[in-house]
Amino acid sequence: MDVNVRVIEDCLNGRRTVWDDPFKPGRNGLQGLAQRIEVNSPLALVVVMLGTNDFQATHNNSAYQSAQGLAAILATIRHAPIEPSMPIPKILVVAPPPIREPKGAMAQKFLAAAAKCDGLAAEYAKVCAEMQCAFFDAGLVTGSSVVDGVHLDAGQHLVLGQALAAEVAKAIDC
Repeated sequence: MDVNVRVIEDCLNGRRTVWDDPFKPGRNGLQGLAQRIEVNSPLALVVVMLGTNDFQATHNNSAYQSAQGLAAILATIRHAPIEPSMPIPKILVVAPPPIREPKGAMAQKFLAAAAKCDGLAAEYAKVCAEMQCAFFDAGLVTGSSVVDGVHLDAGQHLVLGQALAAEVAKAIDC
C-alpha cells in the first residue's frame, strides 16, 4: 500500500522521557516538546519511542517510573499550544525492545539496565490505555542489539520500520 505522508524526524542521542543527563544538557524529552509540536503543526500523528535512556546508570528508574515520564510526554503533546482549529495529533507510542546485557562501550553506561527496564512494555501499555493512545511493543518484532545490548542494528531498524508502517497506517486511518 502506498501512502503519501511527510515524516518529520526529531531524534536525539541519549534523550530520556523527563530526566536530565548530567553530562549532556538538553536530553530531557519534555524540554521544548510543546514548541516542537507547535512549530510542526498541523500533525496527523506523533510517534514516540523513548525509554531506553531512562535506564542509564546515572538514573535509578524502574519501568513504572519511565512510564510516568511517558505520561508527562503524552500530556505535553496533547496540550501543546497549537493554532485554533488545528487538530490535536493522534499519538502512537512504541515501547523499545528490552535492553539485553550491555556490552562494550555501553556496559558501564547501562550498568544494571537490563533488570531496571524489566516490564517496560507492560507499563507503557497501561499508560497508553489510560490516555487512549495507540501502542506498539517493538520487542514483539525485534530485540535489542546483539552487538551492544542496547541499540538497534541496521537489520533490526528495517524489521521495526516495516512493522511500524502498518501501525502508522492504522493510526492515521489509511
